[in-house]
Amino acid sequence: TLGNNVFEGGFLGLDNIGVFDRSAPLPTGGILEQSDGTSWMAMYSLNMLTIALELAQYDLAYEDIASKFFEHFLYIATAANGGDEALWNEQDGFYYDLLRLPSGEWFHLTIRSMVGIIPLFAMETIEPTVLDKLPGFRARMEWFLRNRPDLCCNLASMTDKGMGERRMLSLVSPHRLRRILQRVLDENEFLSPYGVRALSRFHAAHPYTLHVDGATYQVRYEPAESTTGLFGGNSNWRGPIWFPVNYLLIESLQRFHHYLGEDFKVEYPVGTGNKLDLWEVAAELSQRLSALFLRDKNGRRPAFGPYPKFHEDPHFRDYHLFYEYFHGDTGAGLGASHQTGWTALVAKLLTQNGE
Repeated sequence: TLGNNVFEGGFLGLDNIGVFDRSAPLPTGGILEQSDGTSWMAMYSLNMLTIALELAQYDLAYEDIASKFFEHFLYIATAANGGDEALWNEQDGFYYDLLRLPSGEWFHLTIRSMVGIIPLFAMETIEPTVLDKLPGFRARMEWFLRNRPDLCCNLASMTDKGMGERRMLSLVSPHRLRRILQRVLDENEFLSPYGVRALSRFHAAHPYTLHVDGATYQVRYEPAESTTGLFGGNSNWRGPIWFPVNYLLIESLQRFHHYLGEDFKVEYPVGTGNKLDLWEVAAELSQRLSALFLRDKNGRRPAFGPYPKFHEDPHFRDYHLFYEYFHGDTGAGLGASHQTGWTALVAKLLTQNGE
């Protein structure tokens, strides 16, 4: 609506993750600028850029398409990160949705959710050998870096070469990545024994509450099924573990490691003093997700939940169900039991970790 390259409306498949039903008009009026929607579009631009760069190595006509998506990404990254009215909240070190009221007032909806983690997914590296083969794209990229510092101010890593002389395009700078991971890798917040929760456990004791126009809206940590029928009520993003976004987070951390290398370390889990590089963190998250399906020390598979028949009956105990999502604390499978479209990604994680 404002023409500023920020996604401002519509349902994105995260059901009740926010305080408002994003499929309906805002009860406050105004505009909801969405961190997740904006990040998905940034990720889309980078995916299309990567495809175009690959095709351009065989047909130089694709260089122009690569340049187009490079520019799209720059505009989106600047809108998400630049200025006082950005989606990034410097005080909290996290990305939030931003609500603009008809009066012109605006404020962040300070809910610690997957909405603030999805910006990490918009990240790609460019190999120096690719740039050497594509002089047209390289010339246009370097023109932007020289002449549009207003768009490139958040992309220092396009000029600072990383491991293997790679360039990095990312919605999130290494400094902001480190701050976000202080929340994500905290077992009192996002980090569950079985992956990364869609909403921070912080909101169990501290529900987000918004009073506006005489009405009260609230988001509380709910690790299992939704406790209300809000926004459809058939799935819940206020605490459970969802496999597809966990998988994308793992892939993103691996790509960051590809650029930043072994010297970039973070505390894992937060508060333990144990420092790991991002490849090691990705492996640890993979192991937590895999633990949903593997037998624990008591011979039980957490995904089977509290049902003895699934754990003990030889006709059931070795036949996995690919649940839609999982309890944020116990790992019990919830929702549909046949979501092989995304939960079967565990096979990739098991293979990658050699389990």
